[in-house]
Amino acid sequence: MTPEHVHSSGAVPGPAVLLAAAALLAVACYLLAAARLRHRGDIWPYARDLCFASGGAALASAAVVTPPGGPFTAHMARHLVVGMAAPLLLVLARPLTLALRVLPPGRRRRALLAAAHSRPAAWLVFPPLAALLDVGGLWVLYRTPLWSASHGRPLLQAAVHFHVLAAGLLFTFAVCRLDPVRRRWGPAWRGAALLGAGAAHAALAKSLYAAPPYGTGFAPADLHTGARLMYYGGDLVELALAVVLAVQWYTAGGRALARARRRSRAAAV
Repeated sequence: MTPEHVHSSGAVPGPAVLLAAAALLAVACYLLAAARLRHRGDIWPYARDLCFASGGAALASAAVVTPPGGPFTAHMARHLVVGMAAPLLLVLARPLTLALRVLPPGRRRRALLAAAHSRPAAWLVFPPLAALLDVGGLWVLYRTPLWSASHGRPLLQAAVHFHVLAAGLLFTFAVCRLDPVRRRWGPAWRGAALLGAGAAHAALAKSLYAAPPYGTGFAPADLHTGARLMYYGGDLVELALAVVLAVQWYTAGGRALARARRRSRAAAV
């Protein structure tokens, strides 16, 4: 059975319902935590609530709603939401920072902070490694029999979807670097990883335009539309990541310049 037959059935598998429920539950927990923070007098921008709620809603919709178009186009729309757009929205909301601020001093807060500052976490957010796990996983998915083999095997399919989401979150986190972690990789590392991942993602989209994934029989028009969606949709999300990185770089440069001016004035007095 090809992925065309699987997607055309319109049935919503159990793992998809669980993903949608988990996404909505995460949104509810985030909004409650933000409300608790504001209730005690702390400042937490509402824009972050909007980002997290939008990301969670996008994940839930991608899990249970079939996008328009052919089966490959619909699949690629889900890929862009689950692996790229939703992770960007979730990371912009700074959920780790919120959790650390809302948790009272104690065992749970110390455990979360220890995990964020651990050596494995520092290497997982090493930008080139995060890019390899993200885009490299997509090459394995589409250029080996893995995707075709996952259909008809719900556990394998759920594992593939989980990897796409987790790798997308990890890469976005590594590039944006908004939450506190042990090692803060500089803009040069993050920018280089973003450029490399963008080039690899575009090359994969072009290869899919020329040849379908192994073991599938998509119509040429559907294949081309899905590949174009992957190419241009990926460019848009990567451009948004580049904007986040550029703003951080500019802000850090401004702070460094202000510190240098203060030191110069102090030395002149």
